[in-house]
Amino acid sequence: MTTESAKSDEKPTAEQLAEEIVQQAEEQVEEQHVHAHEMISDEQERINELELALATAQATVSEQKDSVIRAKAEVDNIRRRAAQDVEKARKFALEKFASEMLTVVDNLERGLATIDADAEEQKATFEGVNLTLQGLLSGLEKFGVKAVDPLDQPFNPELHQAMSMQEVPDVAPNTVIAVMQKGYELNGRLIRPAMVMVSKAAPAVDTSA
Repeated sequence: MTTESAKSDEKPTAEQLAEEIVQQAEEQVEEQHVHAHEMISDEQERINELELALATAQATVSEQKDSVIRAKAEVDNIRRRAAQDVEKARKFALEKFASEMLTVVDNLERGLATIDADAEEQKATFEGVNLTLQGLLSGLEKFGVKAVDPLDQPFNPELHQAMSMQEVPDVAPNTVIAVMQKGYELNGRLIRPAMVMVSKAAPAVDTSA
């Protein structure tokens, strides 16, 4: 029997068997470690995908919420503007009609000024014209038309139109001393200024001479 045959027939020693077992155990542990690492990587990737999907969904919800809030605010603004327009239309729809009626009022007032109420033969005419005038003014007032009659009041350029100025003793400057034509407001908005005469201060006297 040759030396090589003798060596091949030799059985591994206990030490060699122990080394082989340890080596196999280490290989199995390494394989399990690699497998576990791969599983963890897959799970982490899945978690990352879910987190990204969640963030996208939250962003979409936030955008939709902002859109809903903006849309609601816009609808509220439209409703408010519409309500204001309706209110303005309701208040001032009669402005043109009222302006036309003011011409009739002016004519009736001028007519009354030419009638001698004390003359017996003109009393009936005066009363008839006056009743017509008062009825027209009452009807206009029901719809928000109010006269601006600033006699003896301070001049207000927002309500009055100065036609002339005149010095008047014992009257403060810038006072309405005569009303040529009354003004009128419709629901607080001026539709015709009052035409007035205004007092002015007397010129300063030079006392140096």
